[in-house]
Amino acid sequence: MLQWLFAVDKTPRIVNGDLVLRSARPGDYRQWRQVRLKSRPFLKPFEPRWSERDLSRRVFRGRLRRNRVETTAGTEFAFLIFQQTADGEKLIGGLTLSNIRRRAAQFGYLGYWMSVDGAGKGVMTRAVAAILPFVFDTLALNRIQAACLPHNTASRRVLEKNGFREEGYAESYLQIDGIWQDHVLYALTRDRYRDARPPRAAHAGLERRA
Repeated sequence: MLQWLFAVDKTPRIVNGDLVLRSARPGDYRQWRQVRLKSRPFLKPFEPRWSERDLSRRVFRGRLRRNRVETTAGTEFAFLIFQQTADGEKLIGGLTLSNIRRRAAQFGYLGYWMSVDGAGKGVMTRAVAAILPFVFDTLALNRIQAACLPHNTASRRVLEKNGFREEGYAESYLQIDGIWQDHVLYALTRDRYRDARPPRAAHAGLERRA
């Protein structure tokens, strides 16, 4: 409990054109629930099992508390992805940097999900591109890793368009939709990222929370 009371949300607000990546707020609950519920048939083959009970306000609040503790420790940063419209911010997905390790490792893991309404429009490719300056310049990680199902061609394209390279194949890597499934492993190093990015792009769109 005390850990939560003294935790500070250090997640930045990141902008890439009409996309906004930021941490979840209590006021996001209704939209988050609606989007996740509507997208459930679309997401089910690619995520661990979850039920409608996992969309309760209590679970959402617990998620916000855990996020704040993790960001204070510097071990995880969870973002919601919004598209700016004339009516405000429309939630279309989420992205997480997790299991961040320091000392000799200096790496973390990238995970993401896209709503059924946002899929197939290049949104996640742009969102991942927007997060990379935070990964390599702000957090100063040396490496970011990701995994996806071998048949998830859309996810593989997102990673490959952002410079990730396929590194291997992991048998029974994660339990997806209730089944232990093999995954393809990808990674991007800081050197390869810096060699490929345009000049002056290091901190584009990165806004620190007040």
